[in-house]
Amino acid sequence: MERTEIGELGEFGLIGRLTKDLTHQQPSTLRGVGDDAAVLDPMGKRMVVSTDLLCEGIHFDLSYVPLKHLGYKAVVVNLSDICAMNAVPTQVVVGLGLSNRFSVEAAEELYEGIRLACEVYKVDLVGGDTTATTSGLTLGITAMGWVEPDVVVGRDGAGDGDLLVVSGDLGAAYMGLQILEREKEVYQAAPTAQPELDDFAYLLERQLKPEARVDVIREIADLKLKPTSMIDISDGLASEVMHLGTSSGVGIKVYEDKLPIDGKVYDTAREFNLDPTLCMLSGGEDYELLFTIRQEDFEKVRNHPKLTVIGHAVAAPDAFTMVTKGGTEVPLQAQGWDGLRNPQEGPQTD
Repeated sequence: MERTEIGELGEFGLIGRLTKDLTHQQPSTLRGVGDDAAVLDPMGKRMVVSTDLLCEGIHFDLSYVPLKHLGYKAVVVNLSDICAMNAVPTQVVVGLGLSNRFSVEAAEELYEGIRLACEVYKVDLVGGDTTATTSGLTLGITAMGWVEPDVVVGRDGAGDGDLLVVSGDLGAAYMGLQILEREKEVYQAAPTAQPELDDFAYLLERQLKPEARVDVIREIADLKLKPTSMIDISDGLASEVMHLGTSSGVGIKVYEDKLPIDGKVYDTAREFNLDPTLCMLSGGEDYELLFTIRQEDFEKVRNHPKLTVIGHAVAAPDAFTMVTKGGTEVPLQAQGWDGLRNPQEGPQTD
C-alpha cells in the first residue's frame, strides 16, 4: 500500500480527508465538523457526556489490535458509558495524537472503524482535534447522549433489597485478551508459526470489537422499567458492584451460581488454568450493563433472554459478599483495571 506522510497534508488537510464523507443522522445535530464548535439542540432533554483517553502501550497493543478495530472499540466503550445513564448516545467528538510512525493511510484505517461504529449506532461525529505526538498513538473520544429528565439513572439510587441485574454474559473479553497475549508470545518465539484462533471467534470479538448495549436500554424502556442505579462493566464485575453499592450507601450480595457465563469462556478459562468465576468477577471490558431494580419489578426481567438477576442489595453499606456454589459466603474482592496503575506493568485495556 502506498504510504502518504501526514506532513504532506498538514493538520487541516488530514482532518478534511478523514471527515469528508461524514453525514448527520441525528435531528439534535445542527452543525458538526467544519465549524469551531458543534451546535446541538437538546430538544427539551438532558444531555449526558462522557470521555475516555486511550494510550498505546497502556490501553491497547497494536501488535495484535488492528487500527480499524481500535477505532470502532474506542467509540463503543464511550457509548457504553452513555447507556449506563439510561440514555441513548447521539454524538461523539474525537481527539487524535499521532507520531510520525503513522501514515495518512493508517489514520484512515483508524477512522474507518470510528465511522463504522457511528453508522452502526447512528451517532454523529461532530468534531474533535488532531495533533502530532513524539511517540505512539493517543485516542480520546467524548460521547454525548440525550435522555428525558425523569428517566436518567445514576449509580446512587439502589436501596436495601433491590435486585442486582446484569445483561449478557461475563468474562469473554478477558479470555479473548488471554488468547491474543498467548499468540503474541508464540509469534515472538516463532514468527513463522500460524496463529491458532479459529476456535475462539466469540472471545476475540468480545475483546477486539465489543458492543454497547443500546439494545438493552431500549428494552428497559419497552418494559416500562426504571433501574434504581446503573453502571457499565468496564473494570470488572466485582469492581462495578462495589461502585454501585458505595455510591448508593448499601452493600450487595452476589450469587456465584447465578453469574452468566458462555460455555466457551468456561472451557477456555480452564484451559488456561484460570478460575472461570474470577475471570467473570475481575476480567473487565465486558461492557455489559449492571443495574438494580425494585423487587416488585422482578416479573419484568424474569426469564428475560438478555437479563439475569445475580444478587441483591443489603442494608449494611460495607457488606460486599459472594455466596459460592457451595453455599459459603465470602468477601467480594475487586481486582479489576486501575487506570493509574504503573504503566511498566504492561498494556491493559480500560
